[in-house]
Amino acid sequence: MDLRELQNEDISEIWEINEQGLPGTGKVNHEEIKALLEISELAIGVFENSKLLAFVICLLPGTNYGSLNYAWFNQNYDDFIYVDRIAVSQTHRNQSIGSLIYQKVVEYSKQHKVPIAAEVSLDPPNPGSMRFHYRFDFTEVGILEHESKSVTMMLRPI
Repeated sequence: MDLRELQNEDISEIWEINEQGLPGTGKVNHEEIKALLEISELAIGVFENSKLLAFVICLLPGTNYGSLNYAWFNQNYDDFIYVDRIAVSQTHRNQSIGSLIYQKVVEYSKQHKVPIAAEVSLDPPNPGSMRFHYRFDFTEVGILEHESKSVTMMLRPI
C-alpha cells in the first residue's frame, strides 16, 4: 500500500468512498470535494495498485469552511488540526487501513504541536467510529446538536 497526497484526479474515488461512509462522513458532491482539497492542510489517500482504498482530509483553524462542526472547534479552540472526514472503502474495512492513515494525522499533530479535533455522529449513532477514536486517545469535549443530527465533539491532545 502507498500513501500519498490526494489530488484532483482522485475526486471520483474520494466521492465513491465517502458515499459508502454515509451518513457518518457527511454528504458532499464532486465540487465540494475539490473545494475541500483546495483548503485542506492534510489530504492523504491510501492506494493499492493506484486504486484509492481510504482517505483523510484535515483543515487548520480559521479556514473559510461552512461546516457547523468545524465552526464549533473554531469557537472553542485556538489551535488544532480538524479531521473533516476519514473513510475506508467498504471492501477494505477492518484491515487496519483507517489506523494506518490516522497515524499520519497523529504524526502531523506531534510535529506541529497541535491537538486533533474530530466529531462522531451520535444521532444517527456511529459506534464503530467512537471505538476507533477512543483507540486513538480522543476524549469527548462537547456535544453539538443541529438540524436532525447530533455529534460528539472529540479532541486528541498532543
